[in-house]
Parts: sequence; structure tokens; C-alpha cells
Amino acid sequence: MTEPTANSRRESDSTPSPKSPPLESLLHDAAARGLHYLNDLDRRSVWPGPAALQELNRFEANIPESGTDPLEVLRQLDEVGSPATVASAAGRYFGFVIGSALPVTVGASWIAGAWNQNAGLFTTSPVAARLEQVALRWTQELLGLPPGSEGSFVTGATMANFTALAAARHAVLRAVDWDVEEQGLAGAPPVTVVAGEEAHSTLIKALSILGLGRGRVVRVPTDGQGRMKADALPRLSGPTIVCVQAGSVNTGAFDPIGEISRRAHEAGAWVHVDGAFGLWAAVAPARRHLTEGADRADSWATDGHKWLNVPYDSGMVFVRNPDDLRAAMSIGSPAYLAQSDQREPSHFTPELSRRARGVETWAAIRTLGRAGLADLVERTCQYATRFAGRLRTAGYEILNEVELNQVLVSFGDAETTAKVISGVQADGTCWCGGTRWRGRSAMRVSVSSWATTSDDVDRSIEAILRVAAQVRRG
Repeated sequence: MTEPTANSRRESDSTPSPKSPPLESLLHDAAARGLHYLNDLDRRSVWPGPAALQELNRFEANIPESGTDPLEVLRQLDEVGSPATVASAAGRYFGFVIGSALPVTVGASWIAGAWNQNAGLFTTSPVAARLEQVALRWTQELLGLPPGSEGSFVTGATMANFTALAAARHAVLRAVDWDVEEQGLAGAPPVTVVAGEEAHSTLIKALSILGLGRGRVVRVPTDGQGRMKADALPRLSGPTIVCVQAGSVNTGAFDPIGEISRRAHEAGAWVHVDGAFGLWAAVAPARRHLTEGADRADSWATDGHKWLNVPYDSGMVFVRNPDDLRAAMSIGSPAYLAQSDQREPSHFTPELSRRARGVETWAAIRTLGRAGLADLVERTCQYATRFAGRLRTAGYEILNEVELNQVLVSFGDAETTAKVISGVQADGTCWCGGTRWRGRSAMRVSVSSWATTSDDVDRSIEAILRVAAQVRRG
């Protein structure tokens, strides 16, 4: 018997919708609108204007009683939604360490969306499971992590930190004969968590979700660039997790991971690396020294949707001892979940049902290769250096040592700096965010996108200097 096609199934449906266009027309329309959006990005303001934001009110409507033509739904999404997006996929967005999406990863995401695979089990998607396994192995090798480490895909660095720290919690409590997965935390030996003063807020959030407590974290002093001082580590004993940072979100600085790992391991502590974007410095020969010692840690968290430039959401976690990750994450073997002799993704991640995140990462690495990834990281770091040099030459103070892709610039006092930041954002040529560093207000420039060109950098610098001059004139 011949398997019916998608079109024939629709034609034979007992209750066909007169408003449903053919599948091909619908998806071609969506693709055409997506292409138009991407091709038009360079001509748009990076931040949506007031009119576009006002138009979002058109989405506020009652639930339709009889449904809407799908082509009309796509039209409204595009015509109302597209103008109100932030052009973070373009080359002049420098906020929040947000990468763009390589064209091949957009295409891969579209294909994965058509597949609509549940990536939780090999049984529910052999292709998702295999691509994820390959993409994780490639990433592990690129980042210089120990062979034999196990990993998984999660939503982002918050969940990557959560997952790694759950494995850490398991391991340090198991070492004192406490099964936290079975017995919980009530009555458990206390776990000490040590982190630098500049630890990222998502790491602290993950600790709180795990029941390890925000307020119980022992903070270690940092130097002028936010690097944890290894000689300031407290005396470590008992179940302990030490959290270090590869790439400060403000300065780009790296903790001395190797030295901290040595001291921590001498005391039997677990070392976790929060490397949301900084770990990717390992792929560029000129920046690799910054990650020295990262391979000595026990777990690592990173993102693909930052420097790897794959679509949201694509976080990754790696743990040196696969058994620790599996013990913390495995859901067991319910009778209704068919188990295979293949690697089961759900044994290494908090989620069971989830999208096939590994598809885009596989496509990005397969397309760029080692050389392309090295160029992407090195080029964006050099653009950051150009930003710093031009702004410093113009008389503005650069507050950090620009070793990576992060630049902190002060335009004077807090009020003046705030006015420049808001003026640049309103100008629309580029977008940079604000921050505070060592008690001072600063503009933060984060260069993370494959789409950024030399011309984008020059146009953005000119816009920043123009706005700064206007603010000075009052």
C-alpha cells in the first residue's frame, strides 16, 4: 500500500480547513519573509523605533472564534513583529555577548524544525541523538577538554551551570557517603561553594536552584580585571565546589584556573568552569593561552549561541567523569520509555522532551572547521582592540585590559556616560549596553558576531564618537 503524501492526507481529511494553503505555499512564504528580513538587516536601525514598538499592540486581540488563514498569520508576524526585533543578527550589535546566527545554522534550524524531533531518546530520534553526540565530541576537542568527558545540550549557560553543579553536588556528597539524588539535601553534610567576587549572576542563580544557597557562597577577592586571586582561596575541607570563570562578562579576564584547580584538588574539592563565551578562546592560537589550565577542572559550562554563532537556545555542559553527570541527571528506566543500546541523551541533561539543539552546532562546526572558528574568534577580538584604540585616541578612558572581545569605556562621570549610552542606542547605528565596573559607569562593547565587518566597526565607532561629542556640547 502506498504511503499517502502530506498533500493527499490533507485532501482526504474529513474536516479540511478551507483556509489552509498548500504546505509548499505556506513554507515558501515563511522562507521568503525570513530571507527578506535577513537581507534588510543592514539597512535597519539596530534598536526598533517608537512606531514599531507601538505597533506591537496589534498582537493584543481576543482569541479568534473561527481561526485565521495561516498566510495571514505569517504576514502579521512579519509585518508587525519583524520591525520590532532587535537586529542582533546583524553586524553592529555589541550588547550582552550575543552572537548572530551563521547562515548555515539558520538553514539547519529550519530543517530541524521541519523534522520536529524529540531529542530526548535515541528511539524518538536517531538522527538527533547521533548529531548531538558528534557535535559534543567536536566541541570537547575544540575547547581542549579531557578525552572521555561527557556532555549534553541545554538551553544556555544558566542551565549548563545548573547541570554541571548538580553533577558536582552528587560527587562531593557521594565522597562522604551521602546519596543526594536518593536522600535529598535535608540532613546532608553541608557543601561549601567558593566563587570569585565577579562570578556571573547565572552561576549564583544555579546554586540557589540546587539548594546550595546564594548567601552561603564564600567569595574570593579579585584583582583589577576581575580575576580571582588564587592565593586568597580559603582553606578548603569537606564537600567543596570551587567555581572559576573563563571570560569575565565585563572585562573578558580569566581566573587562574590551573593554579586554582591544583589547590582545590589537593583538598579534594570539585572545580567548575563557567565559560559561557570565554572557553571558545581555545580555538584561536593567539588567544589559547588565556584558557591555560581549564582542562584541569572537573566540569565546564559554555554556550553555542554566543561565539559559535548558532541560533538560540544552545548551551552545552561537560563533565570529566561521565558517571557523575549521569547519576545527577538520569531519569532511570520507566517501562514506557524504550531503551536502546545507543547513548541516550536524556541521561545527561535535565530535560527529557527537548528540541534537537545539536543540529545547528554540528552544522556550524562542519561548515567552519578549525580554521574558520579560529578566524571568527581572532577577528572579533581584533575588532574589540580597534574599538578600544580608537576610543582611547579620542580621549575616552578604557577601563579594562582588552585581551578578548570585551571593551569597557568611560565617557567621564556616570551621568555623561549614561547619556552617551542612551544616545548611541537611540541613534540606531549600533547598540552597546551599560554596566558598572569597580564603582564606575561604563559602556560595554562586546564583539561576538560572525557578521561584523571592518566597515561595521568603523561606522559604529564614528556613531559613538558623534553622540559623545553631542553630549559634551550639551
